[in-house]
Amino acid sequence: MGVIFRQSLKGTLANYLGVAVGFFTTFFVLTRYLTPEEVGLTRVLMDAAVLLAGLFQLGISSSSMRFFPYFKDKKNKDNGFFFWTLIIPLVGFVIFTLLLILFKAPISDFFQEKSPLFVDYYNLVIPIAFWMLYNAVFESNANVLQRVAVPLFIKEVGCRIFLLALYLLYGFKVITFDGMLKGFAITYFLCTLLNLGYLISLKRVSFKPNFKYVTPKIKKDFTLFTLFLVTTAIVGLITPSINTFFVTAKMGLESTGVLTIAIYIVAIIEMPYRSLGVASLPSISHAMKDGDLKSTNQLCRNVSLHQLLISSFIFIVIWINIDLFFELLPNGDKYSGAKMAIAILGLSKILHSSLSIGASTLGFSKHYYFHLIFTFILTFTAIVLNNKLIPIYGINGAALATLISYLVAYAFLLPFLYFTTKISVFSKRQIIVVFIFLIMLTMELFWNRLFEMPSSLIPKIAFYGVKTLVICGLGIVAVYLNKVSEDINNIIDKILRRG
Repeated sequence: MGVIFRQSLKGTLANYLGVAVGFFTTFFVLTRYLTPEEVGLTRVLMDAAVLLAGLFQLGISSSSMRFFPYFKDKKNKDNGFFFWTLIIPLVGFVIFTLLLILFKAPISDFFQEKSPLFVDYYNLVIPIAFWMLYNAVFESNANVLQRVAVPLFIKEVGCRIFLLALYLLYGFKVITFDGMLKGFAITYFLCTLLNLGYLISLKRVSFKPNFKYVTPKIKKDFTLFTLFLVTTAIVGLITPSINTFFVTAKMGLESTGVLTIAIYIVAIIEMPYRSLGVASLPSISHAMKDGDLKSTNQLCRNVSLHQLLISSFIFIVIWINIDLFFELLPNGDKYSGAKMAIAILGLSKILHSSLSIGASTLGFSKHYYFHLIFTFILTFTAIVLNNKLIPIYGINGAALATLISYLVAYAFLLPFLYFTTKISVFSKRQIIVVFIFLIMLTMELFWNRLFEMPSSLIPKIAFYGVKTLVICGLGIVAVYLNKVSEDINNIIDKILRRG
């Protein structure tokens, strides 16, 4: 776990530095210089690009994780593995770009009534998605080499700094809104170059394929796995963007802008998984390949436990300070209607970040193709619920659709994972974490009833600060005394000894 821990720690630092840049950009630049409608347009463009980039990959990020152990050979530069990770996504780009052009009319009709501005920028999605594609490809190549930190820094910090520059240039009227949107493609081009440069510096990259090494068995297994991943991607990649697309089509870009702020806020909750989860996947893949059930279970349960623990505390911090946040946010009154959506989406993030390691593990097993069924359940449920709930509850309906969809999908997936592989993400210590989480929420509720809120700003900030420190501090003490995590207890013990 030494390499995993170091890379996870560095990756987490990169994530939260990126969060700081993203926090400033979203909550002090976007809300000040862009209207809710413009914020909504940037969100739906980026979501559409992320969706396309995922489809273009033809599953290469997951298949590279699964098949790299078979190519791994440092002396021979991994037998030309890097070459195939370049060519396969290029094929995907050509196929899905043609489909996007072919189906432009019906897609445009879906958005035309409520969000005609998005239709005007339909074609811009393709170049943004192309550079997102190869940025992800180079990042996944570094991941299989267990070098997570630098690609994460480029994605979470580098890209966000470039985007911040674009927003500021628009805010100070140096460039037009049209120029800012086209700058998104340039941003991801620059990030792709940085990732490629880092990958080459690892001296494991070879553009020369080793055709002899690709045996008929590897070719057959890879083809079947890729077909499975493409089918999964068509269904599954839609899910994270369903809320955005349905709100854009049924309510308009202004509502999308409000939802966007909620999504940005709760995105902080799943940040630790982007480093801890990604850093653990190569070890889980190797353990599954070697049939090491004990190590696989230990890794899955540790990841799930720590994700539940960390995400719960992050949610508490957000929820305690949510009213103060909207008061400090530029034009906060335009976005405060997202408060309940933030609560619901926050709970869905806790659920997903804690349990998604199970879905990843199933993908490494011989039963990987069953993952498609559960992905279909998730996507189908989300589509039906968004269609039903958004007209009734607005953006809160979109958030509720996400939470219910995750509950339904994991209710099917996790029992199947256990009965087919004897792998479980659950442990008794997770019950303790949930209990502590509920106590902290109850404390927050009673705090507001017992203590009077100051009226002026500075005392109010102090009031929220004290409330956060007291509730979270008591939560940490509870975690320590109940020995929920050996790693966290060791860290606290070291701090206490130094003190």
